Amino acid sequence: MHISAPPLSAYTKDNPLSAKLLENRVLNKDGSSKDTRHLVVDIAGSGLTYHVGDSLGIYASNRPQIVEELIELLGFTGNEPVIPQRMTAAISLREALTTKLSLAGPTKKILETFAAKTADPKEQAQLTGLLAADASEAREAFLEQREYIDLIEEFPGVKLGAQELVDHMRRLMPRLYSIASSPVLHPSQVHLTVAPVRYESNGRRRYGVCSTFLADRVIRRKTPIPVFVAESHFGLPEDLTKDIIMIGPGTGVAPFRAFTQERVATQATGRNWLFFGDQHEATDYLYAEEWKNLLAAGKLARVDLAFSRDQARKVYVQDRMREAAAELWSWVKGGAHFYVCGDAHRMAKDVDLALHQIISEQGGLDVAQAAEYVKLMKKEKRYQRDVY
Repeated sequence: MHISAPPLSAYTKDNPLSAKLLENRVLNKDGSSKDTRHLVVDIAGSGLTYHVGDSLGIYASNRPQIVEELIELLGFTGNEPVIPQRMTAAISLREALTTKLSLAGPTKKILETFAAKTADPKEQAQLTGLLAADASEAREAFLEQREYIDLIEEFPGVKLGAQELVDHMRRLMPRLYSIASSPVLHPSQVHLTVAPVRYESNGRRRYGVCSTFLADRVIRRKTPIPVFVAESHFGLPEDLTKDIIMIGPGTGVAPFRAFTQERVATQATGRNWLFFGDQHEATDYLYAEEWKNLLAAGKLARVDLAFSRDQARKVYVQDRMREAAAELWSWVKGGAHFYVCGDAHRMAKDVDLALHQIISEQGGLDVAQAAEYVKLMKKEKRYQRDVY
């Protein structure tokens, strides 16, 4: 079965579709320290189409509580007219802070403005210290722990105008989430696998802008969600006889749920092998029933699981790869496509290292030859990564 290219949609990054949320379900079981959501976005009748491997772009709004606190700290009403960057017409400060501007990521520039405007000698001394030529590391560490609200709270001697503050702030950018459904199976829906980000820094509770917007503040079937499809390089082999190996711990499993749905729907004869990992099998095995059913039906050839906290020694997906080295090399040597999705900082690097080692050891290649082999896999699009 051949999937034809979808027609171009009227909805784009600059003209997003106003969609609704149909489902918001917690995937983790009781007792988990994680919070991972299965979200279903309704795109029925919109003409918006997608491919497996694509991402859904979402424009979120900032938390109203933080916006109001910020306005109060500044001594404003929120009705002050401002013109954010790249806009030509004025809007209220409240609207700008809610939907147009990032409240995080202050830069050196705001510290320079504060230093020029504060009337307080202590504040002046602290800011001068942070702006010193040899203080770049200390300054970066200071800014990393803070959002604009922290700076305004910590330097009450600074009085900023509404437009002055807005001029320092970056645009609130859309967030991209890997799509967890196949359009062949779900043409009128987009499924997502999202872990709401919540943490503490500098004594203040922080919330991921879009992840908590979706998990906590969007009212099902009511709150409009501006969305668009972001096309990706990440995709299945056109040849349905090719085997695929998917490495997707945590929310990185999202596109592989889409991949397997598509492979089943298109009757691909190539084998499918999934590596999945998280903390505990009893509470954090995302989409467990689906994988078990696919395995039982022979639609998944193999599932290798790595639950890091279920035993004294932490086990990760790269450890399972090494344990299955001979079989993995046999698949790769036979032309299998190798996919990785998830954390770029640690997991993807560790998986890449494991792949190089397996190809070297199992293929009888030296380090340089194994690196060349991996390079060729990438060139042939047999090794693809969707990492963040």
